[in-house]
Amino acid sequence: MSTIKRALAEAQNQLSSLADISAKLESEILLAYVIQKPRSYLYTWPELALESHQLTQFQSLIERRSFGEPVAYITGQREFWGLPLKVSPATLIPRPETERLVEIALQHIPENEPWQIADLGTGSGALALAIASERPRCQVIATDISGDALRIAEQNRDNLQLGKVRFVQGRWFEPLSDIRFNLVVSNPPYVAEKDPHLLEGDLRFEPQQALSSGPDGLDAIREILGTAKTHIKPGAWLILEHGYDQGNGVIALFEQHGFDHIICYPDYAERERATAGQMITDH
Repeated sequence: MSTIKRALAEAQNQLSSLADISAKLESEILLAYVIQKPRSYLYTWPELALESHQLTQFQSLIERRSFGEPVAYITGQREFWGLPLKVSPATLIPRPETERLVEIALQHIPENEPWQIADLGTGSGALALAIASERPRCQVIATDISGDALRIAEQNRDNLQLGKVRFVQGRWFEPLSDIRFNLVVSNPPYVAEKDPHLLEGDLRFEPQQALSSGPDGLDAIREILGTAKTHIKPGAWLILEHGYDQGNGVIALFEQHGFDHIICYPDYAERERATAGQMITDH
């Protein structure tokens, strides 16, 4: 019988192509998932013997990870803004840097106002649900072109009991008809279509339509900005995530489409990560 300690050591060795810290962390995440215990349990009971079926399942998951399959897709879950979310290959894997968009949005949304908020390209519903959890008086409507992604988002909404969040299928603003919003947030695709990173790591497994957008990666951002003025109220804020080297280009696009008070925000690693702008006049 293999103990927790031994199983983790063997798994970490099998994942040695990853950075040491990633191999250790991901081995622990997968074993905790198999035995349905928190990771702290692994440190408390390192000499506990695993049951044969647990060891077999764990070894199978480690093999899948060794071939590059993302841990979030193996377990079907990922935490975002402290919320446990269901994910699948139909959705992007929510990333810690995208939590910056939640922080920025909350800076602009009054705590007790019943604002109308839109999340474009919602995927698993991460942004919409995080904002709704912090601003329960707001009506949050989220769109995505993928019906499979929206089914995951709806399951997350129901599991988190955030019933006021609505999900509608369509491209960016298209399914939102004549609704005008106080704030719009989006993590659109922004990787250049021939960027070699698309062929590396977790990105190989994620939906490409949610990652890349044209030769310079800015096609989706251009489309959103080009149609935003008919869907947001005067004084409303639009907040978009983008690549670390796209800040100047995105700021120029905000200016081109009549936004003011434009701010480029860094992420936790001090890289340009999101740009926000305010629509001052009605159109």
